[in-house]
Amino acid sequence: MGSETEENLSSDAQNETKYQNGVDNKWARAAKVPGVTPMMAQFLEIKSHYPDCLLFYRMGDFYELFFEDAEKAAAALDITLTKRGKHDGDDIPMCGVPVHSSEMYLSRLIRKSFKVAVCEQTEDPAEAKKRGSKSVVRREVVRLVTPGTITEENLLDARSSNYLVSLGRAQSDFSLAVVEMSTGDFFILPTKVGRLDADLARLTPGELIIPEGLMDDDKISRALFDWRSIISPLNAGRFDSSFGARRLEDIFDVATLDGFASLTRADLAAAGALVDYLDDTQKGKMPRLYPPKRLSADGTMMIDAATRKSLELTRTQNGETSGSLLSVIDTTLTGAGARLLAKRLSAPLTDPVRINERLDAVEYMLERAGLRTDLRVALKAAPDMERALARLSLGRGGPRDLMAIRVGLEAARTIEHYLTAPKGALEDMAELVADAVSDLGEHEALIHELERALVDEPPLITRDGGFIRAGYSEALDEYRMLKDESRRLIAALEADYQKLTEVNSLKIKHNNVIGYHVDVTAKHAEKLMSAPLNESFIHRQTLANSVRFSTSELSKLAGKISEAGDRALSLEQELFGSLVAAVLEKAGDISIAAEALATLDVSTALATLAENERWTRPDVDDSLAFEVTGGRHPVVEKALRAENDTPFVANDCDLGPDDRLWLITGPNMAGKSTFLRQNALIAVLAQMGAFVPAERAHVGVVDRLFSRVGASDDLAHGRSTFMVEMVETAAILNQAGPRSLVILDEIGRGTATYDGLSIAWAAVENLHNINQSRALFATHYHELTALKETLEAVSLRSMKVREWKGEVVFLHEVGSGAADRSYGIQVAKLAGLPPRVIERARQVLDHLENSDKGDKSTGLVNDLPLFQSTPSYHAPAPSGPSELEEKLTDINPDQLTPKEALDLIYALKDMLPQD
Repeated sequence: MGSETEENLSSDAQNETKYQNGVDNKWARAAKVPGVTPMMAQFLEIKSHYPDCLLFYRMGDFYELFFEDAEKAAAALDITLTKRGKHDGDDIPMCGVPVHSSEMYLSRLIRKSFKVAVCEQTEDPAEAKKRGSKSVVRREVVRLVTPGTITEENLLDARSSNYLVSLGRAQSDFSLAVVEMSTGDFFILPTKVGRLDADLARLTPGELIIPEGLMDDDKISRALFDWRSIISPLNAGRFDSSFGARRLEDIFDVATLDGFASLTRADLAAAGALVDYLDDTQKGKMPRLYPPKRLSADGTMMIDAATRKSLELTRTQNGETSGSLLSVIDTTLTGAGARLLAKRLSAPLTDPVRINERLDAVEYMLERAGLRTDLRVALKAAPDMERALARLSLGRGGPRDLMAIRVGLEAARTIEHYLTAPKGALEDMAELVADAVSDLGEHEALIHELERALVDEPPLITRDGGFIRAGYSEALDEYRMLKDESRRLIAALEADYQKLTEVNSLKIKHNNVIGYHVDVTAKHAEKLMSAPLNESFIHRQTLANSVRFSTSELSKLAGKISEAGDRALSLEQELFGSLVAAVLEKAGDISIAAEALATLDVSTALATLAENERWTRPDVDDSLAFEVTGGRHPVVEKALRAENDTPFVANDCDLGPDDRLWLITGPNMAGKSTFLRQNALIAVLAQMGAFVPAERAHVGVVDRLFSRVGASDDLAHGRSTFMVEMVETAAILNQAGPRSLVILDEIGRGTATYDGLSIAWAAVENLHNINQSRALFATHYHELTALKETLEAVSLRSMKVREWKGEVVFLHEVGSGAADRSYGIQVAKLAGLPPRVIERARQVLDHLENSDKGDKSTGLVNDLPLFQSTPSYHAPAPSGPSELEEKLTDINPDQLTPKEALDLIYALKDMLPQD
């Protein structure tokens, strides 16, 4: 077949509607090559319908992969690539993974963005032989595993959502339909090309499906550039809005969609394609989905991808979770709670009423330490009911998922008791907490049924059996008794055979190949093979150290044991199905209870965080205020405390109407970037409904948050550092408004000095006069401070430093006024530049600062030749100890009385040189 890659699939295959019959691609044509074996013809025919997937082709206890699939999988999984036969004169590459450990391999492939079609044997091999000796066992793809459709516990991060997103378009309108298949969450988010990247950054989907040809639009292609690795293009016909409406009506069994809010054509196009894709990938086993909610495009703070990356909200710029804001604030105890917290952090609200409802819940928990402790103990024991319910609804659940439902509902019962037990508890309860109490519901009957049915520690999968508790089913107990009785009969038969043969070492054993058999050592085998014993003992197998026999009595008894075991397992699976049906009947109530537990987990976690870290409740309203007293950067503060218990230097910030644009000057390393980021993070925390790291905070709702702090080359886009900076600045100046919060750091530094200064100057003027945003603008261009004279809302601030004996000390404090120096050479010295370079830099700086010539660089060449080697640097030779040092050397502090020590301090002070 050669080594053609997936990207080089024929245009015919790419243009086919996915997973339909009648395909005509290279795989279908390969199946018709003369001499192809029946098995390989079957593989190629199935593969032709799934050209963009790796085909896991079931053969016995292995999933085998062939051709390019094998080459890609072997490389991705680091497993052996072998060969199996030939096709069209070439060797056929092959590799395989064991069925029992396939999920581990699937996990690795999914993380590398592969899609996998799981092809199972759907016919017993004995049935296939009835059609002829060369007949191939029937096989069908039973499931497609893609990055956005996984539900298995070991393939998912329990503390993160895994969204499948569909982009729909109708004329100039766009919408995103979003499903979290492992929980059933389903919502629609209207969007625009200009904010498409920001909305996707908020969701960080595992997979994005779009209509084929959409990327031909340059604007859309640019907006989706960073998401191209997760895009799955589908036939454009599947994004028809009329088709989408019918699909939704079918899925939710309704005659009209009027009850699902007003869905636009773009909404229907996106949602219809999404549920159709789910139906395809799950082969008709649709997951249980909530009815779709349509979110308001203006209901949350808009944060673009660059700002999220700059602020490191959920991941650091290196892609790590540790060190992000989320890692610092997440003290939740359940997977569902962690996902809800991340969801709130990714989409802070813009409605003060809803924000304050969340803050009320946190404050309620903060004021009740004892109750909060009890709730967190109960929450810690609560499994992930949402994901267990999703697996059960898809037929992929097991006994442990049923146990998760039972234990989760028991936790809900306990928590409901804690919250309502105190007299009058509901009267002063925060609204969100009261709603959660109501949503926990009453599930006593289902808890009791699952408690009666399940053993305390059930196995992971149903085929292992043994998960139904004794006494739950009389019929099952009888089968188990028969099975156990048969085993006792086996032991009795073994004793009889030992007596009959006079071979005391004779044993009756069992293995999966020949079943029950009589096992004797080689020296006794001849006795059983000779008359008269050979009439009873039938030789089956000879090994190096033993010989195996069967008998008619043993075969009959083995049949009874097998039959009893099979019947017991079959009945257990029937009972499992009944229990699953009982759970799914209450799926809606269970889902609501699971959401309530997540809400309580987040509220108690944020209260615990506020107590431990000394955070305070912010005042959030519709004003344009932004006033923070004693604000701190939560991530940096935690890092300082962990390293050497260094206290974080808190700072105030007041971007009121008269001072809404701060120009901040000061040296690098003084804390400008930290100050900028901490105020942006305080806005995010306040509007997600959390307490904030400050003594006091008053935040007028921020509708859009922009950050341009730090930059690097963007090689994928072919952009230099300066170009990245300008693109991000352009986005801010084109979109920011009076309700926005903007933080900008070192605009214009990546080009020539006067060019950069000019750009920074114009950007400040635009922010002040046109955008009228609340903004923090850090710069090294001290010339910008002159804008204070013409722009009334500009306020000058600087980072405080102190000089001591030629060294610079950073105080990390924000003060009024402008800095007079940037201390760049001192910072370079701290960074470890060679002394000769530092000395030469001082010479050049002195010349530039003192020169009054028009062309300073010409004078520099003439007066300080740059190509003249600088003198070798020699550290000043030590001149011997001073009088003060000699005096200190002679002192023994342990022998001084307090009075002597005080007198000595005065004496030493008198020895200092007098200016």
